[in-house]
Amino acid sequence: MSTTAANQGTPSDIFSQLTTYDHEQLVFCQDNHTSLKAIIAIHNTVLGPGLGGTRVWNYASDAEAINDVLRLSRGMTYKAAISGLNLGGAKAVIIGDAKTVKTEALMRKFGRFVENLHGKYITAEDVNTTTKDMEYVNMETKHVVGLPESMGGGGDPSPVTAYGTYMGMKASAQFVWGNDSLSGKKIAVQGIGKVGGHLIERLHAEGAQLFISDINEDVLKHYSKELGATVVKGDEIYSLDVDVFAPCALGAVLNTENISKLKCKVIAGAANNQLADENVHGPMLVEKGIAYAPDFLINAGGLINVYQEHIGYNRETAFRNTEHIYNVTLDIYKVAASKNIHTQRAAIELAEKRIADMKSVKATY
Repeated sequence: MSTTAANQGTPSDIFSQLTTYDHEQLVFCQDNHTSLKAIIAIHNTVLGPGLGGTRVWNYASDAEAINDVLRLSRGMTYKAAISGLNLGGAKAVIIGDAKTVKTEALMRKFGRFVENLHGKYITAEDVNTTTKDMEYVNMETKHVVGLPESMGGGGDPSPVTAYGTYMGMKASAQFVWGNDSLSGKKIAVQGIGKVGGHLIERLHAEGAQLFISDINEDVLKHYSKELGATVVKGDEIYSLDVDVFAPCALGAVLNTENISKLKCKVIAGAANNQLADENVHGPMLVEKGIAYAPDFLINAGGLINVYQEHIGYNRETAFRNTEHIYNVTLDIYKVAASKNIHTQRAAIELAEKRIADMKSVKATY
């Protein structure tokens, strides 16, 4: 095993990024035999060990991978803090095409790198990783959650993530329309993966009118047939005349170009880092009169689920704690309105306050 610097970007550039996002640690992992090329970012461990999933993605460059893992790990810190969990924020990315790079040996070698951090980082599944991958990681380290139920874990966390997103969407409806019913509401869901699939099933059960978009044609055909959802092609989803837009794919889709097309009144989705630039696009949504449910708040169900696994798994408790997202979302809307700030900023301030308060608590031995 060895560590290596990124191929793109000088050390000073990387430290500048770490300073900008206020990270504690960035770990580069490389192994020739398994072709492992991974980055682990540990953002903040004031509240507890950094927990965050490992995603496998074919990044265009090492610099792009670094930027992604830094943004994602920062989001995990806020997600844990605002959810009242005793966890810090971290994330890992494995660079490469998941269809070709993932092997038992690669995942176990990654597990060795996780083990070398002695519990400061706890990993879990994420985009393009599965509970089976976490089984392989678990062969080399105990610092992993998201394990199958047969191993005492919580299994697939996506139903709980979807439930939290659903709670955030209903709270947003309550804030905007004075009623949290989604029956009859036109809802566009971008990304029908594991979380998006569970989400649209809940929305269909409540009587919502669904519009769906995804790169997987088979998934679209399935849900179009089963739920009567209307299939939308590519970027057309941004300009639909709908009540709610739910980004549930990758991040940074709320940029200047896409926001200008939106006709919805609510944005509430499961994707991470939806705002391309929170300081620009958070206020832009306010100007357009769109209520934005902060992503790291309403997609926290998966983290709540694996945290429950970390302390002793109970499925009912995980869902019950996730339901609290509804009340916190309403609180965020009220705080944002009273302070005249956008909701992402209000949520970040609440998360940072808890971290600062707990840092003060821990300041004495």
